[in-house]
Amino acid sequence: MTPTEKLSLLAPNLNTGFPRSPRDTLAGYVVAARALDKCRATLAGRNGEYHFDCPLDRTFFDFSGISAGSFREFVSSGATDSEIADWITSQSQIKEPSELVLWNNKMRCTRICDMPVELQIFLEGYMAQHLRRNQPVYVWFDVYDIEEQRL
Repeated sequence: MTPTEKLSLLAPNLNTGFPRSPRDTLAGYVVAARALDKCRATLAGRNGEYHFDCPLDRTFFDFSGISAGSFREFVSSGATDSEIADWITSQSQIKEPSELVLWNNKMRCTRICDMPVELQIFLEGYMAQHLRRNQPVYVWFDVYDIEEQRL
């Protein structure tokens, strides 16, 4: 089986479904599984309205020291989740488990008011357009999980 065929089998169709929650982990990192789903879907031409290497994805890339380009290149090989998790572990600049736990918890607890103003402005309009009126949003990840009907 070619890498393209493997990738096609693994890539979700984000025209009709959702990527994983930003709370889901891959190689122990929140956000990474979601970034992987969007990367695979983009490579397979099934990303719908989702964008790989968006600001959320970049939080993972910036923290781990992995470039979006090298991640995309490895994903294009048709690697499985397990193979990608091993690759992330080998490529990440984060070697101390405590650093990863602290970052994951910071990400899980990031409130919109704690984000850069540019993202707050974007999310203000985004939430008004995509979430139910008066829907409580406690942390950043809630926006995705509410819109994608996990909450």
